[in-house]
Formats: sequence, C-alpha cells, structure tokens
Amino acid sequence: MNRPGFVGGLHLWAAMTITAPRQQRFSPEVRQRAPRLVKQHQGDHASRWAAISSIGAKIGCTGETLRGWLWQSQRDSGKRAGTTSDDRDRIKALACEILGNASACSAQAEFDRRCKR
Repeated sequence: MNRPGFVGGLHLWAAMTITAPRQQRFSPEVRQRAPRLVKQHQGDHASRWAAISSIGAKIGCTGETLRGWLWQSQRDSGKRAGTTSDDRDRIKALACEILGNASACSAQAEFDRRCKR
C-alpha cells in the first residue's frame, strides 16, 4: 500500500529499528534474592500471597512482579514447567539473528539481487 505514513510490504523490515533493551529497575541480585526471602518468611504470614505482598512492598515492587520472579526461579530450578531463563535468552538471540537475516534478504531483494545467506 502506498499511503503517506504507512509502512508496509517489502519496506517493513527496512523501516523497523532494533532498539536497545530497557534498563531494568531491579538488579539481578534483587531478582534472585527476593524469591528466597519469600520462601524463608512464608511461615511468618497467613498465606503465600501475604508473604509476597509484604516482601514486595519492602523492596519496592508490586506483589505481581515478585510473584513473576518467584515463578521464574521455580522454572529455572525445574520445579515448575515452562521456559527457563537460559532457554529464553537463547530464543531471543535466535530471533534477533533470524530478523537480521530476513532484513538483509529483504534489502537485497529490493535491488533485485539474490540473497546469499
């Protein structure tokens, strides 16, 4: 489609830019320590959610954020099904490589050249 302000067709990949990853608000040490704190202090609270909410408030994050970190630590240790952090990082790297190759092929196709990748 050739409308002003519309990016589409083969030009889509050329118009996309890869942005820098967001700066994370919490350090990796905090992300690893917080789930351990929940496990240690769960008996001090009426429920697991109460422990999560209490510790989340103390470190400055929401209960949902801390619950996500807790679940991810369980995935990484094999106690919960799902994608581990290492697998997620490999998937991201492969996706970036695929998008880079697709972008290169798309750019070469615009010049009627055959993609050599």
